[in-house]
Amino acid sequence: MGKMKTYFLYIIGLILFAIFSEFLIAVGLNSTYKQMESSGNIPPQVNIYQSEATTVNGRIKGIIKNEKNKPIEEKYLKLDFYSERDVNMGSSYIEIDKTKEEMPFESFFKLNNVAYYKAEFVNEKDSNGEIEFIPKDLDKKEIVVATVLSMLIFW
Repeated sequence: MGKMKTYFLYIIGLILFAIFSEFLIAVGLNSTYKQMESSGNIPPQVNIYQSEATTVNGRIKGIIKNEKNKPIEEKYLKLDFYSERDVNMGSSYIEIDKTKEEMPFESFFKLNNVAYYKAEFVNEKDSNGEIEFIPKDLDKKEIVVATVLSMLIFW
C-alpha cells in the first residue's frame, strides 16, 4: 500500500507540474506580443480581430467575408509589414476561396521589429517580397496528444 501511495503522489506531482508549466509558458509567450496597428484602408470585406508582433515574429488572424452583392474579384489578400521607419519588411499572401461566404485566415510571420501592416486585395503574388512562414499555433487537443506521447516515451 505504501508504494501505491508513493506512485500516486508522484503522478499528482507530475500533473501539477505540467499544469503549472503550461500556465507559465502561456503567460510568458503571450506577454511578449504587442498589439500592431494597421495603416491605410483595410478592405471592408476583411475583419482582422488579432494583430500582434514581438521583436522577432508575429501573427494576424481575421475573417474574409465574400458577400453576394459585392463579391471579391481578386485572388489574394496581401498583407504588407512595415517597420517604424516605414521600411517594407515583407509581404504575406492569403489565397481567397471564392466558394465560401466567410473564410477565416491566419498569417504567422518571422520578421524583426514590425510596427504596422497594410492589407489589400491583389490578383497575383509578388515572389520578391514574400516572407518566411511560421507553422500555425497548436490547439489544445494537439498539445494534450503531444504531452501524453512525450510522457509515454520517457516513461
